[in-house]
Amino acid sequence: MLCKIDKAIDFSFIHDLVKDLYCNDNGRPALDPTLLFKLLFLGYLYGVRSERQLIRDVQINVAYRWFLGLNLTDKVPDASTLSQNRRRRFNASEVYQQIFDEIVLQAMCKKLVSGKTLYTDSTHLKANANKNKNKWIKVRAASSSRDYLDALDQAVEEDRLAHGKNPLSPRSSEPETREIKQSTTDPDSGYMVRDGKPKGFFYLDRQAERFGFAIRSVGLDAGYFTAGICKGLEERQIYGVIGYRRPTHRKGYFYKREYHYDAEQDRYTCPEGAVLIYKTTDRKGYRHYRSDPDRCLSCPQRERCTRNAKREKTLTRHVWEDSKERIGQHCLSSGGQLIYQRRKETVERSFADAKELHGYRYARFRVLERMKGQCLLAAAAQNIKKIALLTV
Repeated sequence: MLCKIDKAIDFSFIHDLVKDLYCNDNGRPALDPTLLFKLLFLGYLYGVRSERQLIRDVQINVAYRWFLGLNLTDKVPDASTLSQNRRRRFNASEVYQQIFDEIVLQAMCKKLVSGKTLYTDSTHLKANANKNKNKWIKVRAASSSRDYLDALDQAVEEDRLAHGKNPLSPRSSEPETREIKQSTTDPDSGYMVRDGKPKGFFYLDRQAERFGFAIRSVGLDAGYFTAGICKGLEERQIYGVIGYRRPTHRKGYFYKREYHYDAEQDRYTCPEGAVLIYKTTDRKGYRHYRSDPDRCLSCPQRERCTRNAKREKTLTRHVWEDSKERIGQHCLSSGGQLIYQRRKETVERSFADAKELHGYRYARFRVLERMKGQCLLAAAAQNIKKIALLTV
């Protein structure tokens, strides 16, 4: 493997990336940065969590020495050199992101990456923290991107005006707060409570801009199947294939799909023929449709429809629901099924490989900034391995 990596990957770019972090005319000679990062890559390639253990392995492993350019009599760097460079020199820098990007660019030069179809997913790493040491604090609730909120507010205002409703008052600038349980060992870590996927296109736009991808399609899991995501994909003219998640349903009640929506009349019709008409559009972008309580009072199926005190049925529909319905149909097409099938062979397999072989199951460090470095180097090591296996 190391012979293939040595032939396939050019590590000389590291010097130019980190030269501004070194002093050329003061202090003792520094460890060669290329050697330093190749040492770190060895640890991620072979799943060696301890840097002290990694140094001991290099001392006795001839293949490791050859990969690092060390002779049998050359002194191996001390483990503290790795940790001190990470804590002092590279902390809060973009060097890990830059190295990851450069490896991707090398894969593109070898025609291994086209950027026409992208897949995305998320995973968890077990924090390096004691779960029993915590405290309750109030924090600002995670907010959506400003661009998303501005687009949503505009769509809501236009929809309300089209229905003859007054505009809503401006959105409050006071951030919402919520109470969370924070670890006192690693305050940046979180407990297993998922807030849902991000509503913006931060990663997609970043990758397209950084690597010049002409993205044609994306494959996403069901967690991304929201009206905002679907609207954004259509605006970018990207063919989105998103997994389907069965909506929650109370046993004994009608499914929402059993209520027919008439786009021309902008109303719903229930299974018994009663009409649910538009009432309002809320700040979150949902239109509310309600039935006539007098009609529902004598309905033989009322117990399967609603049991509220007002004896009326309410359905909601997002202002971007049309985009969501169109994107949802992509998964049923033959091309969409091929794209979604490839998703489990790419991103899901990559996460499984990272957790099993490259230390992605547990956090080595504490604090978000240091964990970002671990994740980027582990992902770069995976890409290095793939490039070597596919090109040599």
